[in-house]
Amino acid sequence: MPHQLSIFAENKPGKIEKITGIIAEGKINIRAVTISDAGDYGIIKLLVDNPERGFELLKSENIAVNLKEIIAVKIEDKIGGLHEISKVLRENNINVNDSYGFITDPKKEAVFIFQVGDPIHAENILKKEGFSLLSDSELYLI
Repeated sequence: MPHQLSIFAENKPGKIEKITGIIAEGKINIRAVTISDAGDYGIIKLLVDNPERGFELLKSENIAVNLKEIIAVKIEDKIGGLHEISKVLRENNINVNDSYGFITDPKKEAVFIFQVGDPIHAENILKKEGFSLLSDSELYLI
């Protein structure tokens, strides 16, 4: 199952540079990033090509980091593409705790990344409904 790094960081100049420097020095490639503001602190989410190593490197530098299981679903890059998966999740009473997405091939394909309470159950539902899920190796190479 794919993972992302979730980093609790003080909202001040230089924090992103420190984190990305550790990742770069570790020869880890960042594939996607989101930053959420929560006042004096925020959450930086990194999708990297080696999340386990990234986790260990950041932790060794006393960075508050978690390794989170995520689900990555391919969706068609079209109007209503995200709505189709959202409907399936709602119909199966699956709550999305956190999410983001990105385009991999304009007008063709996008990826929806999300966290849920029971990722195995959600994966099984999505597969049954015909959605294409990305493995960790497929996701980290996009």
